[in-house]
Amino acid sequence: MPLHPQAEAFLNQVAALGNPPLWTLAPEQARQAFLALRALAGPPEPVAKVDHRLIRGSQASFVIRTYTPEHDGPLPMTVYFHGGGFVIGNLDSHDNVCRALANRTPTLVVSVDYRLAPEHPFPAAPIDAYDAVQWVVAHAEELGGDPARVAVAGDSAGANLATVAALMARNRKGHLPIFQLLVYPVTDATHSQPSYEENGEGYFLTKEAMQWFLGHYVPPDQDKRHPYLSPLFEKDLSGLPPAHIIVAEYDPLRDEGTAYAQRLEQAGVAVSVSHYAGMVHGFFSLIAHFDDARRALDESAAALRQAFTG
Repeated sequence: MPLHPQAEAFLNQVAALGNPPLWTLAPEQARQAFLALRALAGPPEPVAKVDHRLIRGSQASFVIRTYTPEHDGPLPMTVYFHGGGFVIGNLDSHDNVCRALANRTPTLVVSVDYRLAPEHPFPAAPIDAYDAVQWVVAHAEELGGDPARVAVAGDSAGANLATVAALMARNRKGHLPIFQLLVYPVTDATHSQPSYEENGEGYFLTKEAMQWFLGHYVPPDQDKRHPYLSPLFEKDLSGLPPAHIIVAEYDPLRDEGTAYAQRLEQAGVAVSVSHYAGMVHGFFSLIAHFDDARRALDESAAALRQAFTG
C-alpha cells in the first residue's frame, strides 16, 4: 500500500527539524539527536515500580532497569534490548515501550543497557545480551519473576541481540528463553536484501545510516556472516524458542526479518510474522504518533501472554 498518512506526517515532522543526517555526526552527537527525537514519542505511562540494578557480566558491568506492573505472584519476565544500530539508544530511549509491554502483558520487563559501539565493538553487545539473560534467570526470584517464564525481546539492533542471546544460550547450553519477540530485526549485516534498495532512502532509516552503524560496530577484519552478527547465516536454527516477528513495509530491514522467519520455520521453530503495511522503521516505539504502534504493542503483549501461559 502507499505510505501511511501517519508515517508521511511523521517523516515531514522529522524533516522540519532540520537535523543533519545521522551518518554525518559523531556517535555522541547522534546519541543526543536520537534522544531528542524520542521525545516525540509522548509521555510515558505509569508503571507500579521501576528500579535499577548494576549487574556483573562475564566481561563488564552494566545497568538493567526493571519495570514491574501491578500484579500478584511471581511474574513472567521479558528481557528487552533497545534499538539504535548498536551505537545509539539507551534505557531512556525505549522507556515508553518497556512500560507499555509491562502493563499490557503483564510481564516484568528487564531493559538492558548493553555496551555500545564504537567504544565497544562486536562482540561486546552480544556477550552482554547473553549475560543479561542468564543473570535474569538466575536472579528471577529476587526480582519477583518466574525463572521458568523468561522471554527475550527487542527492536532493530535490539532484536538482533535478543535472537543472538537465544542462539548463544542454545549453543552454550545456558538457560534458553521460552520466546522471542523480534521487531524489525537486524539479521543480515551484509545489506544484501532487496528492501535495502527499495527502501534505502527517504523512509527514516536509510541504507547510509545502516552502513554508518555497522561501520562503527563491526571490526574491519570481521566476517559479516558470523551468526552472532548475522543470525540469518546460522546454518542450524533448530532448537531456538518460538518467535513473533514484526516488519514494516517501508523499512530497509523488512526482507531480512521475513527471511529470518522463513529460516526459523524451515528449522522447525514455531514463528508468526506481522507485516505492517505503509509503516516505516521505528514506528513501534512512537506510540503517540502511530495507531499501528499501539496495535503492534497490543499484538506483542498478546504473543507474550500466549507464550507465558503455554
